[in-house]
Amino acid sequence: MKTDILSLSDIKLLVDSFYVEVENDDLIGHIFLGAIHEWPVHLEKMYAFWQTLLLEEHTYNGNPFPAHAQLSINSTHFDRWLAIWCRTVDTHFEGKLAEEAKWRAEKMATIFNSKLKFMRG
Repeated sequence: MKTDILSLSDIKLLVDSFYVEVENDDLIGHIFLGAIHEWPVHLEKMYAFWQTLLLEEHTYNGNPFPAHAQLSINSTHFDRWLAIWCRTVDTHFEGKLAEEAKWRAEKMATIFNSKLKFMRG
């Protein structure tokens, strides 16, 4: 039986499972593998990011957009990222915070994609 996202260990399961899927994805895997040079550092940052958003334990400080602004990505990439994220959430969790994790990811993808389109004219 699935539970909701309730703890940092749940966040770690979600993030780690997500990145296993991403690394093996034909469309976006190479983007992540090329952009992330220190995986342990990146994963810790992602744990803190989602812990702050979902568990309201303020462990993340920063702005995730600038790192994405330099990548050659577009709406197709964001759609795939979101599909993998939602599938990963649904595989492991169900409940209010699981739904919020998907909702927040959708909003983030929309905002990042809009910002990139604006920046690129």
